[in-house]
Amino acid sequence: MNALIPFPNISPEIFSIPLFGFEFALRWYALAYIAGILIGWRISVMTVKAARLWLNEQPVMTPAQIEDLLTWMILGVILGGRLGYVLFYQPAYYFQNPHEILFIWQGGMAFHGGLLGVIVAGLIFTTRYKIPKLSAADVMALGVPPGILLGRLANFINAELWGRPTDLPWGVAFPTNTAQYCPDVIGLCARHPSQLYEALLEGLILGAVLLWLAWRRDAYKTPGLIAGTFFAGYGIARFIVEFVRQPDAQFVSDGNPLGLAFEIGGYGLTMGQFLSIPMILIGAYMIRQARRGMTAG
Repeated sequence: MNALIPFPNISPEIFSIPLFGFEFALRWYALAYIAGILIGWRISVMTVKAARLWLNEQPVMTPAQIEDLLTWMILGVILGGRLGYVLFYQPAYYFQNPHEILFIWQGGMAFHGGLLGVIVAGLIFTTRYKIPKLSAADVMALGVPPGILLGRLANFINAELWGRPTDLPWGVAFPTNTAQYCPDVIGLCARHPSQLYEALLEGLILGAVLLWLAWRRDAYKTPGLIAGTFFAGYGIARFIVEFVRQPDAQFVSDGNPLGLAFEIGGYGLTMGQFLSIPMILIGAYMIRQARRGMTAG
């Protein structure tokens, strides 16, 4: 048996309380959502309070508007994330069982869907209050990576969204029966801890780059630069991690063991890679336009 890392004995539940015959539990995943939203909110408030970061020292939003926007973003994440999962990953099942679309406590949220939900919410909010859209996008993008970091760590604790089998020494033996189903492996099956790869790339590193751009490179004075960097950075990181991330079961078959959603002659893209390509292209375009505007100014 190859070297591997045993899965740490961490319960998905922080604590549970029996009440009126029901069990109410606080899970790490829920805490990650709450903490990520609060951290992102505080980062955004700090930046709009720092006048020196903005062109002519005029922030485009007030702390009170950030708080209002937060409500819109939460709705966008939940509605967009759920509908994205339904439409991108299991449309046939939910078309046959439409009442289960509302069962969000059973799991099933898509990051790309949540992102689209946030974009729609942001467009409505900025139009309603006449706030410059690119600058507002920069503010929102800067606050997202902490939530990604904590969310992916919670995915790891939940022993979900793990990677493909590996013989690398940092492979993790996830405890679920599904994770241990590796026909070509004798003994414990180690898998890429792809949740931790994403936490590092999409959360920690991308977040550090965006903070550096905002606080050290005056990126808020170049509207669209931070948002474009987020789009491109997340898209590239997710595209790379998809090579070692186990695809959703509905895409895997005997003739398609890699779980490619779009495949020709054995080559193709996973659903995560397919959805990341528009992010990379949009991000690159936004960066190009932002830098053009900076040069013209």
